[in-house]
Amino acid sequence: MFVSLSLELLYAFLFYFYLLREMGRKISDNSYSFEYNIPMKKILVLASSNENKVREIREMMPDGFEVLSMRDLNLHATKEETGNTFEENAKIKAEDIASMTDYPVFSDDSGLEIDALGGFPGIHSARFMEGHSYQEKCEEILHRLEGKENRKARFVTAMVYLDKKNGIEKTFFGVNEGKIISSYPKGEQNGFGYDPIFFSDDLMMTFGEADSVKKDEVSHRGRALREMIQYLIKENKR
Repeated sequence: MFVSLSLELLYAFLFYFYLLREMGRKISDNSYSFEYNIPMKKILVLASSNENKVREIREMMPDGFEVLSMRDLNLHATKEETGNTFEENAKIKAEDIASMTDYPVFSDDSGLEIDALGGFPGIHSARFMEGHSYQEKCEEILHRLEGKENRKARFVTAMVYLDKKNGIEKTFFGVNEGKIISSYPKGEQNGFGYDPIFFSDDLMMTFGEADSVKKDEVSHRGRALREMIQYLIKENKR
């Protein structure tokens, strides 16, 4: 009886050891979580200190992805955005933050291009009238457009994905065409930045009037982000 019990304990121990070894294999290849045995989320770092942008992008990310902000990791940009295009500036930001973390990093540079102003403010959208509120910036844009019939405009995004660990760099673009309205709207507005004065041709309303779900479906940033997500999902299946 003693021998039989000992053998049973030995078999139980060996089976337990086997289970631990198999679980260890699954954990070590980073494709499973320990507790639930399901695919782990892909962690991406957004190279931005703009909390509105962080919130907007997190709302658009599908299940399976987790976005960490620079604030989450206590990271701070060290390089000036000196590029001549949205893509160049997005790359500067991505490379800067990628030098501080092993996670894949993505960054976007976005802006408002107005035909009658020669594409202004363009890459200077965020730094235009720095220190002033966006309502003041919008009102200055409207002042510069007084008397101009052509009010065509577009929001543009260039999004750079950088995975230095695997030597991957990709750029994705998004555009939303529209026009600038004639006056700053009264009342509470959704969105942020120049949204209140930009009338989207896709939505037939301003971004300031649209809720976040409607805006995200057609926005420049949403389109670039979806292109990036589709690429990452496709790459993950290889």
